[in-house]
Amino acid sequence: MAQQGIGFIGAGNMGGALVAAVCKSVEPSAVLVADKNADRAKQVAKAYHCVATDVTDVVAKSRYIFLAVKPQVLEAVACEIRPLLAQRCERVILVSMLAGVTTERLNGAFGQEIPIIRIMPNTPAAIGEGMILYTSNELVTEVELDEFTQVLSAAGRFERLPEQLIDAGSALSGCGPAFVYLFIEALADAGVQCGLPRDTALLLASQTVCGAGKMSVVSGCHPAALKDAVCSPGGSTIEGVHALEDGAFRGVVMDAVEAAFNRTKQLGK
Repeated sequence: MAQQGIGFIGAGNMGGALVAAVCKSVEPSAVLVADKNADRAKQVAKAYHCVATDVTDVVAKSRYIFLAVKPQVLEAVACEIRPLLAQRCERVILVSMLAGVTTERLNGAFGQEIPIIRIMPNTPAAIGEGMILYTSNELVTEVELDEFTQVLSAAGRFERLPEQLIDAGSALSGCGPAFVYLFIEALADAGVQCGLPRDTALLLASQTVCGAGKMSVVSGCHPAALKDAVCSPGGSTIEGVHALEDGAFRGVVMDAVEAAFNRTKQLGK
């Protein structure tokens, strides 16, 4: 595996996060990174001790090729690497991070049937706390899927979904960190309003969200039960919950995920 290499086309925020994770599982010298912005590829390579190179080199030397680009540039990227893929004698697997773009459309873009794993990670993968959704076409073997998850094992947690559910999952866990950061910022602002220093408020808000999320995962309890356990009768917490409900907090969050879901579907067309 390490001899054949793991290649990345695209070194933006999400691509860089996965490069960080992969370099913890395989020899960094086997990880190749290319980006239209050569300086960005060099910065990522320097940070994680891997190799900055060009697209031709990535396609020629990689067993798994991560397409870490925006869906809007699919046609341009496919046009560039289609002839390079045709020259490959060894088996290669494409790992697509293009939001909303189906494996069927990818096959059409590359003009051939090719093994494709479609993933939707999120940025906490950079620190090993990501949520990585994945699916594949029928050309990818179970052995290769196991190999793929091992390569990315340092990224976080994996969930295999039918392809028709990937966009919904992406709207939740892929876009969700941005929504959570807004919530953390709002909590911190409220702490400042109540008299806390800014850095203290940010620490309290961030660790509270981190701990609550971990407790939800580890305990296996329904979040409603965990919420009820904090809400004493006539206490401060239930008063705050009432204020959130009065502001349609849950409805607004649901609207945000649905809006992200609809946009994801549009991007894939």
